[in-house]
Amino acid sequence: MSPRIVLCYPVESKHLAQIAAAMPEAELVDAGQQHIAEELFEADIFCGHAKVPVDWDGVVAKGRMQWIQSSAAGMDHCLVPSVIASKIHVTSASGVLSDQVAEHTIALMTGWCRSLPTFLRAQEKREFIRRPTRDLTRSTVGIVGLGGVGRRLSQLLAAFEVRVLATDMFPVDKPAWVEELWPADRLDDLIAAVDILVLCLPLNASTRGIIDARRLALLKPGSLLVNVARGPLVVTDDLVASLESGHLAGAVMDVTEPEPLPPDHRLWSFPNVIITPHVGGQSSWRIDNMTRMFCRNLRRWQARLPLINYLSDKKLGFPIRGGGYPLWGEPCEP
Repeated sequence: MSPRIVLCYPVESKHLAQIAAAMPEAELVDAGQQHIAEELFEADIFCGHAKVPVDWDGVVAKGRMQWIQSSAAGMDHCLVPSVIASKIHVTSASGVLSDQVAEHTIALMTGWCRSLPTFLRAQEKREFIRRPTRDLTRSTVGIVGLGGVGRRLSQLLAAFEVRVLATDMFPVDKPAWVEELWPADRLDDLIAAVDILVLCLPLNASTRGIIDARRLALLKPGSLLVNVARGPLVVTDDLVASLESGHLAGAVMDVTEPEPLPPDHRLWSFPNVIITPHVGGQSSWRIDNMTRMFCRNLRRWQARLPLINYLSDKKLGFPIRGGGYPLWGEPCEP
């Protein structure tokens, strides 16, 4: 029986042709969000990100699914307990979106430091008043999670002569432009040492609520919090309290908890907060890159080669650097 590949990301005809060429014998189904919940039950291979409710327990019980290729770096959309416990192979899109997320992070950080929200509000009133700004250049930035996004961001920050400190669960292969790469259990040390704290972590049981009142209090007064990963990494009520007290100078975030943020939520009203609607991964070539990765993995799947971005430990929710499997961006054939 021909393998059935079900897709749920915004592919065009050219992408379907690429996938068909990578596995000619497969049946391709472009399910979209409208049909993905039902089509998953008849999928051998799934590539995408279901943003609607999915009965993953039922999909696992059906016993047909063999491989999930996420089109997102974050894996919380599919890594429910039953999938984690199953024999389903899982690969992530870690690193595929790192250029655009890192670029968006730089935009948020520089925009906040140069007081752009204040000046844009002044522009609307046609006010020409010089107001204070801050410097990103030569500040100390802490990156929590040095995966695809964290590494690319650290590389871009080097141009600002920033002192970069980082923590990671697998602190290996330190880039030259990162001054210190510490294990995850030194997070408190990192927080206390930085002017700007950037969250680049996956969401899993160990990272949910990792930035709470205690850790916000460890930040130096006047620090900036940046979250471009997942909203639930931060305890929102604790963030609001820190902003209201004046301990935090501000926050910039592409993700929130809850998401979307209700119109009457207190976070909207802070003039020192910038919120964007989870658009960090957007790019004109995002789908091209995702399809390129999926096709490479399809060829590796057929050749029984180790898959790119393979989750050897699904509980972690991300591929392990130095774990024996190739990562996106590293040289490997095909």
